[in-house]
Amino acid sequence: MAVSHRRSTGWYPVARAAEVGTTPVPVGAGGRAYVVVRLRPGAEVTAFPARCPHRLVPLAAGSVVDGRLQCGYHGWRFDAEGRCVGIPSLGDAGTPPPRADLSVPWAVEERHGWVWLAPERTAAPAPPRPSADTVPEPVPAAPAPAGPVFGNLDPSLDHAWHPVALSRELRPGGWLQVRLLGRTWTLRRTADGVEGDPPAFGVRERFGIVWLAPAEPIDVPLDLPEATDRHYVPGWLPPLRSPGPAGPMADNFLDVAHFAHVHGATFGAEDRPEVPVYDVVPEPGGFRSTHEQWCENPTDPEVARGGRPLRQRRRAGYVYRAPFSFRVSLEYLDSGATTTILFLLQPEDADSTRIYTCLFLSAGHGQPLPLPAAVAEEVAFHRRVLEEDLRLMGVIASEGLPLDVREELHVPADRLGVALRRALCDFATARRARTAS
Repeated sequence: MAVSHRRSTGWYPVARAAEVGTTPVPVGAGGRAYVVVRLRPGAEVTAFPARCPHRLVPLAAGSVVDGRLQCGYHGWRFDAEGRCVGIPSLGDAGTPPPRADLSVPWAVEERHGWVWLAPERTAAPAPPRPSADTVPEPVPAAPAPAGPVFGNLDPSLDHAWHPVALSRELRPGGWLQVRLLGRTWTLRRTADGVEGDPPAFGVRERFGIVWLAPAEPIDVPLDLPEATDRHYVPGWLPPLRSPGPAGPMADNFLDVAHFAHVHGATFGAEDRPEVPVYDVVPEPGGFRSTHEQWCENPTDPEVARGGRPLRQRRRAGYVYRAPFSFRVSLEYLDSGATTTILFLLQPEDADSTRIYTCLFLSAGHGQPLPLPAAVAEEVAFHRRVLEEDLRLMGVIASEGLPLDVREELHVPADRLGVALRRALCDFATARRARTAS
C-alpha cells in the first residue's frame, strides 16, 4: 500500500501494535506529529498531539498516571478524549481553561497488527489491509511558533554584557577562546586587565566572571549585595552546558510550577504542587518577585539530627535583569539560613548555552559561617538539581523562547514566565530604538 504524506485525510499506519505500551511513542500521520499510548496495560491505543499546550513540551517525555497521560514538565493530565483534567499548580479546586484541551485525531484503530490514525474525518470506515512494504510515516518536526522567537543569535544580544568565562579560567599572561552569539573571541589576561579579540565594546570582570559586550550595552546590571557581605560564603558550581538556547533555560529557572514534577528526587514537594498567587514587580531592566514555597531541605544539618522536619517552608525572592542574569534568595523560615543563587547564561551558539551558578550561603544571623564541607555539600546538591533541569532541556526541541504570549497557554503560576517574555520583548525593542536613533 502506498501511503501519501501530502494529505491529512485517510488512514495512516503509525506503529506496530505490539510496540505500543504505556510509554508514549512519537509518530507521524498526514504530516502531523502525535504520540500513541495505552493509558492502562492492555487497553486500546489512544493518540494525542505531540506537544503539551502549556510550554510546548513533547508529550513523548510524559508518562501514564492513573489512566491519564501526564506531561513530564508540570504534570498536566489528559484523558483519552484529550480533555485536560488536572493542572497541579491550580490546586484541587482549580479548573483547567478550555484551551488546555488537546485536539485528538478523528479516529484511532488497531487492525492487522498495526496502529492506524485518521487525523481528520475520512470516508473509509476502517483502515485497509497493509501490504508487505507498509512503513510508518516519519515523525514530522514540530511546527515553529508563528510569532517572534528569542534565540541565541538575536541581534539585540550584541548590546548586552554577557558572561564568557570564570575569572579563574583565565590565568595571568594566558589566553582562552570562548563562543558568544555564534562567534569566537580570544580572551587574554595582560598586566592591564583582560582584552578580547576581535575588539569588543568592552571586557570586564565582576562577581568572579569575565564579561564581554560586543556592542554598546543597553542592559541594566544585576546587583548582588551578597558578594560583599561577610555573612555569606560563596561556592561555585562547575560551569555546565545546556543543549539549546538560553531563553527556555531562563524560563525554566524562573518556573515555580515544575518543582514537584521535575525535582521530586531532590527538593520538590511532590504532594504540594499548588502554586499560591504571587505578584511580579517591574523594575528597570527586568523585574522582581517574592513568594513562599514548600520544599524538602535535605542539606539542613538539623534534619539529620531530628531537630527539624525535612519538609520546610522557604521564602524565595527572584530578581531578573535582561537578557540572562538572575538572582534568587532562598530564605529557609524554620532555620533562618539563606542561600542566594547567582545564575548567568552565556548564549554561545544557536543550540548551545553555558551556565554559570554561584551559591552564597549564610547559616543565619548570629550563626557561624558554613564550613567548607557544608559548602561542598550544597554545591553538590544544587548541581544535582541543575542536572535534573538539563535532562528536561534535552527533550525540548526549541529554537528559542516564543515572545508572543498567545503561542503558549499560561496559567497564574506562569506570571514569572510571562514577565520574562515581556522583558525580552522590551529589551529587543530598546535595541531597535537605540540603533535607529
